Amino acid sequence: MPNLPNQDSICLGIVGLGYVGLPLAVEFGKQLPVIGYDSDVRRVEQIKAGQDATRELSSEDLSEARLLRLTSSPDGLKACNVMIIAVPTPVDDNRLPDLTSLMAATEAVASALMRGGVVIYESTVYPGVVDELCAPLLARLSGLTLNEDFFVGYSPERINPGDKQHRLPDIRKITAGSTPEAADFVDALYRRIIVAGTWKTASIRIAEAAKIVENTQRDVNIALMNEFALAFNRIGLDTTEVLEAAGTKWNFLPFRPGLVGGHCVGVDAWYFAHCAHRAGHTARLVQQAREINDSIARHVVGEVLRLMAYKSIALAGARILVLGFSFKEACPDMRNSQVHELVRELMRCNAQVDIHDPWVSAQRMQSDYGLSPLNCDPTAGSYDALVLAVAHPEYVAWGATRLHALGKPVHVLYDVKSVLPADESDGRL
Repeated sequence: MPNLPNQDSICLGIVGLGYVGLPLAVEFGKQLPVIGYDSDVRRVEQIKAGQDATRELSSEDLSEARLLRLTSSPDGLKACNVMIIAVPTPVDDNRLPDLTSLMAATEAVASALMRGGVVIYESTVYPGVVDELCAPLLARLSGLTLNEDFFVGYSPERINPGDKQHRLPDIRKITAGSTPEAADFVDALYRRIIVAGTWKTASIRIAEAAKIVENTQRDVNIALMNEFALAFNRIGLDTTEVLEAAGTKWNFLPFRPGLVGGHCVGVDAWYFAHCAHRAGHTARLVQQAREINDSIARHVVGEVLRLMAYKSIALAGARILVLGFSFKEACPDMRNSQVHELVRELMRCNAQVDIHDPWVSAQRMQSDYGLSPLNCDPTAGSYDALVLAVAHPEYVAWGATRLHALGKPVHVLYDVKSVLPADESDGRL
């Protein structure tokens, strides 16, 4: 049986150079030879030019990875004896796991897999995907035998886009392998770059389950805050003030209401629900939490329309400015952005909607959502209503005075993220 690669003779391949794969490639590329592969030719060329469209890494960060080489051809992976797959795993229109990119990446890796090689998955999956789908596909396409000719591992990503405090080396990493020896190898590999340390699990399935649990927990907690907000809005209480008061208790968890989007929280919960369904269990709480969180965009629109009616502002033809489109502040990531739902709901009401976001790519917004942001700052005195949807630092710096200046003499300002003091907006979650 082939031995696992020696830690000193690794040539590492990273498949997928997005929010997860590129930081991995850069950190490992400071220590050992790395081939970074992405099928997006434009993305590869941008990184080669020292530009990261995700804004996670600076040109200086990229230049530090002296042993990193980039390619848009899967043939480049043939020099690698260890490969990490870090591609998106979204849900489809039926809220079921979409493993299309994961299977395509597995096929690309299988064509380059050598005897004694190790394939590690970072993509979010439900328990059993690596053992039941990925490993058999690798074996079938490569003609090699699992745990005899090659090995697999799993180390779920924990990247938090836009977070400059918790970077890849500073976040503890879960690791797992298809044999005890493979688990030790995967754990030792990640300990080379993870300053915060690792947590080696007893099986790949445990690591897969841990990934979906950590984000599902967050989704459910935010849903509870959104439930509070929906109720307190009817009662006439300010949710933020209630939560601040409740937060004076030592063990109160500081979650806040809001729009839930992005690549993890709103997606992983559906992976858990699917996992539970396969086992014959209905994840009622999780599914209800998802329904609550998915309803918040419509709730915000309803509140904006109610406030406009209160001020006798006609809806049809009204000019409404939505500030922010990414799924979170200080980040260009638009994946599963619930602001999209908010904008669509306003458009269905025959309002004229402008979108402003200094962080996102106009080209990407157009290709992904069929919408175009303003290409300049909004004009003062132009809007019947403004929706502060994302707490970008630019909007925080503008403050209430500049935000209100964008409105007509009579207008509505709704603060989704509670950026402003309660008395400086017309409403907030």
